[in-house]
Amino acid sequence: GGGRRAGGRIVAVGTTAVRALESAAGPDGVVHAASGWTDLVITPGRGARAVDGLLTGLHEPEASHLLMLEAIAGREALYRGYTEALRRLYLWHEFGDVHLILPNDNPHSLHC
Repeated sequence: GGGRRAGGRIVAVGTTAVRALESAAGPDGVVHAASGWTDLVITPGRGARAVDGLLTGLHEPEASHLLMLEAIAGREALYRGYTEALRRLYLWHEFGDVHLILPNDNPHSLHC
């Protein structure tokens, strides 16, 4: 992502923040000042250019936000996280538990 190039990491808080940051990012992942509305949908095919991680709640299986989470973390890590959340009866969506979603190449992804 764009944050890594500058020596940092961009972790968005919420899916709306991801859409805003990704809408303001150029093809190289650098975020520039912007204003206005966005209809951007983040999918695994499009990928995330600027955002390196995400704090979010769990989303229903039909939610388009799952595509965004998959674009950031990868399908395998997302599946493992949701399986564990179901097993431990985590709470869902706005009134639920918050999760840190990181890309598959994160060194902690095998343990989270």
